[in-house]
Amino acid sequence: MRIATWNVNSVVARLPRLVDWLGTAEPDVLCLQELKTSTEAFPAEQVEALGYDVAVYGTGRWNGVAIVSRVGIEDVQRGLIGEPGFQPEDSMFEAQEPRAIGATCGGLRLWSVYVPNGRDPAHPHYEYKLRWLTALAETARAELASHPQWAVLGDFNIAPTDEDVWDRGAFEGLTHVTPPERTALEILRGLGLTDVVPRALKYDTPYTYWDYRAGAFHKNWGMRIDLVYASAAVAGAVRDAYVDRDARKGTGPSDHAPVVVDVDR
Repeated sequence: MRIATWNVNSVVARLPRLVDWLGTAEPDVLCLQELKTSTEAFPAEQVEALGYDVAVYGTGRWNGVAIVSRVGIEDVQRGLIGEPGFQPEDSMFEAQEPRAIGATCGGLRLWSVYVPNGRDPAHPHYEYKLRWLTALAETARAELASHPQWAVLGDFNIAPTDEDVWDRGAFEGLTHVTPPERTALEILRGLGLTDVVPRALKYDTPYTYWDYRAGAFHKNWGMRIDLVYASAAVAGAVRDAYVDRDARKGTGPSDHAPVVVDVDR
C-alpha cells in the first residue's frame, strides 16, 4: 500500500500537477495540505475521475487539508480533540482553522495535518502552534488506543534536528527549529510513533521544502518539515520511503515535494 503527503500550496493552482502526479506515482492514499480553497471549491470531480474518493476540510483562501483515497474513506473526522483556535489581530474572536482531517483508508487510520507556521517565537501564532501541537498529541493518544494501524502525515513546519535544515545558523532566532517545537515532536515519539525518514532521490539530504527565493531549490537550501509519524505496526511494515524531488521541478511547482511511503499490507 502506498501512502503519501504533499503540501500543494493551492490545490487549484497546482491541479494539473496534482492530476499528473496521481497518475504517475499512483498512491493509494494521498494527504494534502495548504489547499487554499473551501471544501465546496475543491476540484473533487477531477480527482474522483482517477478513481479516488475525497474528504476535504477547507474554509477559504488559507490553510485547508484533504485526504484522497482509492482504497475507501471511512470515519472522517475534521479537527483535533480540544483543538485551539487562533485570534487574528483584526478580530475579537478566535477562529478554528482547517488544519487536520482524519479518516480510515484500507484499514489504516490516517491524519493529514497542516501545523501552524508560528511566524516568529515572539508572535501569538507561535503560542498557538504549541497549543495546536498539544491537541495533536492528545488526538494521537486517544486514537492509538483503538487504532494500532495509525499514522499522521503532513506539513509539520518543524525540522526535527539540525541536520534537517541546510544551515542551522540561517534559522537562529526563527521558528521551525526551536526547542519547544522539537519537544512537541518528542512527545509524539513518546507515544510510540516513529519518524519515518525518507530517502533522498538526489544529494544526501531528504529535504521536502525549498523556498522559492534565491534559487534555494537548485542550491539545495532546503528543510525536512513534511513528516510521516507512524505507529509501530505501520512503521515496522515500511518497505520504502522517499522524497519525490522531481515534483518540485519545472514551471509553477509547489515549494514542497511529496513524501511517499510504501507499506507492506
